[in-house]
Amino acid sequence: MTEQILKIALVTGASRGIGAAIAKRLAADGFNVVVNYSGSEQAAVEVVSAIEAAGGRAVAAKADVSDPQQVARLFDESEAAFGVPSVLVNSAGVMQLAPHADSDDVLFDRTVAINLKGSFLTMREASRRMADGGRIVNLSSSVVGAKLPTYGVYSATKAAIEVMGDVLSKELRGRNITVNSVAPGPTATDLFLKGKTNEQVETLAKGNPLERLGRPEDIASTVSFLVGPEGGWINGQTLRANGGMV
Repeated sequence: MTEQILKIALVTGASRGIGAAIAKRLAADGFNVVVNYSGSEQAAVEVVSAIEAAGGRAVAAKADVSDPQQVARLFDESEAAFGVPSVLVNSAGVMQLAPHADSDDVLFDRTVAINLKGSFLTMREASRRMADGGRIVNLSSSVVGAKLPTYGVYSATKAAIEVMGDVLSKELRGRNITVNSVAPGPTATDLFLKGKTNEQVETLAKGNPLERLGRPEDIASTVSFLVGPEGGWINGQTLRANGGMV
């Protein structure tokens, strides 16, 4: 029974980028994966198809993580497909950058709703449903440490996610459920590369001692470790997967 529970993973924002890489990696690790998406149905279906083509099992499930009713339904659909997830990875998020003075209410409300409230809602649902021995991993960002201009609102949501997860790890005492965050640095995804010149990308790539951008697979490997058998002693921590940039 424990083995069955530990092989069900729900990954939010898994239709593209880092989330898609995490979904594929966990499927390769033997998990049945629920590929959550909000607007990119075709991309989510492609992730599911890639997992199935490699011999894994996955389903796509649409839900806006900022909506509590949709989050509850997402867990219901996950349970109907494979069982109660014992691995939750919060990868859904948005990033809109602007200096503080130019950050309007729409930018603030949307970023907080999806990044912070979305993680709050899924963690709340997981803490109510997840069996003992589960794992929760939240996606933060290394800009929390770098404190770069124009990243104020985005960084604030990610810092809050780290703290909220750390608190939850203590509230789950006695249930053997770990809660951790992974904080990527600049990572070569379409979202990150969009709108940047080659010179900007090169500068960011040189910002760490390893002198390259992260790959989605680098982040997926970190998540794989945390939710796997060898990551069970890490709890209430943030792992910065950034090549040493900060």
